[in-house]
Amino acid sequence: MPTSREFSEVNIAQLNQDLRDWFNQGAGAVLRDAELELIATILPNLFGYHIVQLGGVVSNEFLATTRISHTIVVEPQISPDVTVALIGECEALPIAAASIDVLLAPHALEFSRDPHTVLREAERVLIGEGYIVIVGFNPWSFCGLFRKLALWHGKPPWSGQFLSANRIKDWLKLLGFEIEFLKKISFRPPLRSRRVTNRLGFLEPLGRACWPAFGNVYVVVAKKRVAAVTPLKASWKTRRRLVAGGVVEPSIRSHDS
Repeated sequence: MPTSREFSEVNIAQLNQDLRDWFNQGAGAVLRDAELELIATILPNLFGYHIVQLGGVVSNEFLATTRISHTIVVEPQISPDVTVALIGECEALPIAAASIDVLLAPHALEFSRDPHTVLREAERVLIGEGYIVIVGFNPWSFCGLFRKLALWHGKPPWSGQFLSANRIKDWLKLLGFEIEFLKKISFRPPLRSRRVTNRLGFLEPLGRACWPAFGNVYVVVAKKRVAAVTPLKASWKTRRRLVAGGVVEPSIRSHDS
């Protein structure tokens, strides 16, 4: 797994370009289309005033199906492929706390210096009952196997951190999220040839039926929980009286004998 130091030394512009190239050809394009298709069934059911996407590397079409009018894409630097962008880091979002209704993170965690910090930032900026939608590579899949091959070492997207869905779920639960949806998709090996990839389309229904846990990509939807607080009336036995000087008078006095 790449360290924070290794990520800090990566040329972000080149990394983003390499990722865009991969997601626009061969198996990457097939995978991207599958992700867009699934996200298109999720976003229309999430409502609010503001939706934020972390990064536009994979596609700028993820937000096309949302019903939320105000859409923002957070990018680390100006990108010619993203028209409405807020320049900032995913680990320190330039967004006010409790102001976002939905946050979409398509493959943002894989190339973050600190993915857990990204999730903490998501929890901070989301309103109570707000949603986070995470798209990530499944390490237990054909993509995960390709990542292990020395041939792919250091090349995007294989150079990223492939975090399991279970780890993401655990982190989200610790941050006070409730998991509402988890699905794994794409069961073909990530071959460079789109023609060959298309011929392997029969693996999709077979994979969904026989090895659904080993899809190349997972999508997790989680809701930020808000703890219910019930105000309690203080009884006469437990009430404290504020006396002069800001001192709390105890409810039980000791008497001199």
